[in-house]
Amino acid sequence: MSMAQPRIRDTLVAHEKPNAPEELEHVHSSNSSPSFSESDPPDGGFWAWATAFGCFLIQFCGFGYVSSFGVYQDFYTRIYLADQPPSAISWIGALTSFLADNVTLISGPLYDRGWFYQLMIVGSALQSLSLFTLSLARPGQFYLIFMVQGVLSGLGMGLTYGPCMAVISQHFSKRRTLVMSLVASGSPMGAVIHPIMLNHLLNGSVGFARGVRASAGFVSALLLIACLSMRTRALSTSKPTISYSAAVRKCSRDVFFILITVGATIFQIGYYFPIFYLQLDSIKHGIDVHFSFYSLVIMNAACVIGRCTAGMIAVYTGVLNFTIASTVACSAIIMSMIALSDVVSVVVLGLAYGYFSGVYVALMVPLVTAFTPDLSELGARFGICFALTVDYSVAQYQELCFLLNIGGGYRRSSVGSSHFLEVQCL
Repeated sequence: MSMAQPRIRDTLVAHEKPNAPEELEHVHSSNSSPSFSESDPPDGGFWAWATAFGCFLIQFCGFGYVSSFGVYQDFYTRIYLADQPPSAISWIGALTSFLADNVTLISGPLYDRGWFYQLMIVGSALQSLSLFTLSLARPGQFYLIFMVQGVLSGLGMGLTYGPCMAVISQHFSKRRTLVMSLVASGSPMGAVIHPIMLNHLLNGSVGFARGVRASAGFVSALLLIACLSMRTRALSTSKPTISYSAAVRKCSRDVFFILITVGATIFQIGYYFPIFYLQLDSIKHGIDVHFSFYSLVIMNAACVIGRCTAGMIAVYTGVLNFTIASTVACSAIIMSMIALSDVVSVVVLGLAYGYFSGVYVALMVPLVTAFTPDLSELGARFGICFALTVDYSVAQYQELCFLLNIGGGYRRSSVGSSHFLEVQCL
């Protein structure tokens, strides 16, 4: 135990320096021998940036598309699955998010064993297949939609999500945090574009079948480009990858990894509160319904900016310090929601929370990477961390839908060409 203390102190001091990510990676490299050439990563070049672009597209088509499920929720509740309670329909989107994170427990170790290309191809194919099959569903076919959109799509996203973030560490060292934050911005970018596109397709003259097929073609084309763009680097040593059970044992003894996971899990308790309630809260305060609908678009746009700039600022503040600052800011903004009363307050709260929540999400992957002493087990650590932190958020989402379903009535209204599902709490 006494031998571990100097290393802990050195690690904490490294985060206080201007170039904290680079200093911390140097500390780790001196205590381990990663399975790929970590001593001289290119930190640029055509294939490095092409890989980053492909990973961005994976995020855009993955969690960026999951964030558009609110459009499907509205359409299913009003038209396609009108015989099902909204809480049952919400399980489709919740299960997709749950599987997308928890399947990382499988895809992470497979990535560590060199199965990156197989994971990308199979995962992308499953996502594409799920959307094209969804377009064949007919009104009232709840279980088919549940299996296709909830299970199949979630499995596909889970196979690609963790590995596409981990592969960045093979191409970048000094710029790793910056590139990871830029890649992570693909999710909120998709959360802005996909809902707008789906609203016009499903609620317009195109209809469900052709609208979903158009969306499937768009997503499939982007996933194909992503698979053709991404590359891995050659291994520098024949050192065998440690087993998953060995990685779990190492994680259970790693104080910093435990604290990161516990902190991220606690953060999830409040993370979704503004995402779930900002639009509803603004409507309940008498703010124009049209504007309230775009409150989440404002938040997601600010989230894109937060994720893109997080890596640039973290170079000077340190990944750990900026992550802590973003969580404190998010907590203060959530408490400030009691002051929501007019359009200005909605804009300010949406922009502020979108930015700092984007910073937090963008830095979580670099933070886990920075505290991973042996990058050959990075995929396994991603799987453990993501699986533990997502479970509560899904349970919280389901509890919200359940409470709204039994505690309030749903009033459907049509405003212009867009349809809104308003909740009237009793």
